[in-house]
Amino acid sequence: MGRLARKRKHKGDKPLKEKYRTKRKTKDLDQIHEDMKEENAGKLLNAEIDHDKPGAAQFYCLHCAKHCISDTALEDHFRSKPHKRRIKALQIEPYTQEEAERAAGMGSYIAPKKVMVETQTARHMDTSEVG
Repeated sequence: MGRLARKRKHKGDKPLKEKYRTKRKTKDLDQIHEDMKEENAGKLLNAEIDHDKPGAAQFYCLHCAKHCISDTALEDHFRSKPHKRRIKALQIEPYTQEEAERAAGMGSYIAPKKVMVETQTARHMDTSEVG
């Protein structure tokens, strides 16, 4: 009996493949920090009706860059664990070229600062509270 090659050489590659797959790629944190600025946030939150997007592009989570189908789905998303994780990740200042140069030894390293990020408010107003 001759020598046989070992099988299953790519057995543990699935998580890596899924991690780098561009099929469901979301925005990076620095892109979301750009979207959170006042001039960009107003455009995204008050978008025109687009029937090709979920919820006609009217229910948008700014921090997760995600469209929801209704206001209740958006509120449920605000209470979800992935949204809370994204809020926590956004509380660190975005990575910049200056920080990369300082880390490489071209200056003294300064740790990234904390940024105050809170969940956006829902779009609808409860009319029963207005008196």
